[in-house]
Amino acid sequence: MVSADPATIQQFSNVLHEFYIPPTICAEATAAVGLLNRRKFDAVVADLQLEQQGGAILGEVRLSSSNRTAVTFGISDNDARHTAVFRKNAQFVFERPLSAQSIRKTLKAAYGLILRERRRYFRCPVSIPVTIQRENRQEVRCFSLNISEGGMALSTQVRLLPGESVRVQFPLGHEVPLLAESTICWSKTGQSGVRFVSISDEQKSELQTWLSQKLEKTLPEGVADQFRKAEPCCK
Repeated sequence: MVSADPATIQQFSNVLHEFYIPPTICAEATAAVGLLNRRKFDAVVADLQLEQQGGAILGEVRLSSSNRTAVTFGISDNDARHTAVFRKNAQFVFERPLSAQSIRKTLKAAYGLILRERRRYFRCPVSIPVTIQRENRQEVRCFSLNISEGGMALSTQVRLLPGESVRVQFPLGHEVPLLAESTICWSKTGQSGVRFVSISDEQKSELQTWLSQKLEKTLPEGVADQFRKAEPCCK
């Protein structure tokens, strides 16, 4: 959240904690841009009272390699000219005067998108059997350390080569194991990282649903209820 107004920061902090979203606060644009270049965020909120700086922050979000898909919010300053420009980069706008109820209402509308963004880089720690087929037809049997939407970390006694193209197969509780054309992206003694390159739409949807269910279990019960109500279908 980028704002220099203490009252606004307090209002948002109170409501964000209700949604199990701990905010990182910046009072000026330079620090905010630095954070966008170093860390991954589910959402970015910029205050239009910062004038050009507020709009610049949301523009930087779309240029950030790790945050370009983050959900973006603007906080209006009741200037129609500023708000019209702001809406080009903000998916949602909080209108002043602010209240806990109005902040909560907008967050509820966006909550499914925020959780979907969180799921994009959520790594579920899990140990399940994995079969790797190498280009020379050799099969390597190992176990996962964690799984994300984009790949997995493996515990394996066989040395896999970074850049090597492989096919990975593993169960997710379904009758048909998930199959993904993949690339080894890193390797060290006893462990390797796999990036999924190609996976069928049907199995990608299954993986997203599985990850969503695992992510839901990490949330407090009240927030999990919001998750069930708010999250859009995974497509």
